[in-house]
Amino acid sequence: MASGGFELAFGLALGFSLAVPPGPMNAFIAAQSVRSRRRGTLTGLGAMSADAVLAAVVFLLSSALDLSAYARGLYLVGAVVMAYFGVHLLRTRAETGAAGPSDARTYTTALGIGLSNPFQILWWLTAGLAFAYLGGAVLLVGLFGAIAVWVVAFPIVVRAGAERSPRFAPVVTLVSAGAMIAFAGYFVVLALG
Repeated sequence: MASGGFELAFGLALGFSLAVPPGPMNAFIAAQSVRSRRRGTLTGLGAMSADAVLAAVVFLLSSALDLSAYARGLYLVGAVVMAYFGVHLLRTRAETGAAGPSDARTYTTALGIGLSNPFQILWWLTAGLAFAYLGGAVLLVGLFGAIAVWVVAFPIVVRAGAERSPRFAPVVTLVSAGAMIAFAGYFVVLALG
């Protein structure tokens, strides 16, 4: 395989390693996707924008980054944000087509969650930092290409489930809220540990 092909494949693998694993952001994307595919995709785009911001920080400051002294605070902030949005999901109606925030608010909420998500931040400070040292535009294209595929495909799949069964949306919302609250608790444990 040519060097460019390897770099693209490696970038895709890194992108999927960031986007696919279950976590608070995918829980939020799923909860928004049961309402509409558009809201799910906008949520994913907000998360992807957070990745772009974090990538820029890592690339610009890769030689000077050492945030280990701030890890506990990072986990606590993440815990508060995840708990807030988990409880908020429980309070909102999960009916498909239910009224909800505007497109801009859906996007900015996801952006805020992404920028305060310790898992997302730590991914960029570990795998993303290694990625910064490897460099290469082809790697970057692969990474964000994989994220783009996920933020479009995942809401389509979740929305299809919501359209097939009226019980699907409330279950996804409950599981998503529970996941966010569980991650908040986990972040507190990490902060205190």
